[in-house]
Amino acid sequence: MKKISKLLKILSKSGRKGIAWLVDPEKELDPARFEWIGNSGLDLILVGGSGGNSQELERTIFTIRQFSGSIPICIFPGSGLQISGLADGILFLSLISGKNPEYLISQQAEAAPRLENLSLEILPTGYLLVNNGEILSVHKASNTLPVLNAELDRLKAISLAGKYLGLDYFYLEAGSGAKKPVSPEAIQVVKKSVKRPLIVGGGLDSTEKVKLAFDAGADLVVLGNTIEKDPGFLAEVLKVKMWYNQLLNIN
Repeated sequence: MKKISKLLKILSKSGRKGIAWLVDPEKELDPARFEWIGNSGLDLILVGGSGGNSQELERTIFTIRQFSGSIPICIFPGSGLQISGLADGILFLSLISGKNPEYLISQQAEAAPRLENLSLEILPTGYLLVNNGEILSVHKASNTLPVLNAELDRLKAISLAGKYLGLDYFYLEAGSGAKKPVSPEAIQVVKKSVKRPLIVGGGLDSTEKVKLAFDAGADLVVLGNTIEKDPGFLAEVLKVKMWYNQLLNIN
């Protein structure tokens, strides 16, 4: 069952909003702290990042299965090594905002033969690193620079190129620990250009920032370390999502 692509396409076509949680496999989770997640209204759990190996990835997915209920689990790979059949799907990322061939196609070619023999749902995704010039772990790991929030023409050109190459999904990432998230103007430009399901993450550490991302056109926003530090923050953001979706039903 293609649960993840169905979710993303429904969000994009209907105007409804979704919330995802990105879990770093290098960090250990205590299942007892997150027993409530399965019935929380969370839409998707992403697992992965710039570090970690396949063993850590599988350990984390196994732990998440203990409390995730029916929430799909999707791999967010930091390299071609982060693959596991324990997940429901994988964002097959191409880092189209950078010019490093290692993350444009080389890692993908390494992973492809392994994916062929798994039943994972594969989602071809254009990955763009966008912020105000901060150099964070994802930029160091990928040896690429972010596109600046102000470079709207460049963002449009890159996004359109990804669309014409046949990418079905797009992910705008400010980077873990970013002081400021992807700007509303950048989100708007990409969404208008690609007219595809749009995921936005990085630096979304307040409900106000989440609202701005939703208003600009994000279909699914991704929360990271903030949830592990303060699980109550997820509950606040889920209330925001519920408000948006209820308002849509009324209209």
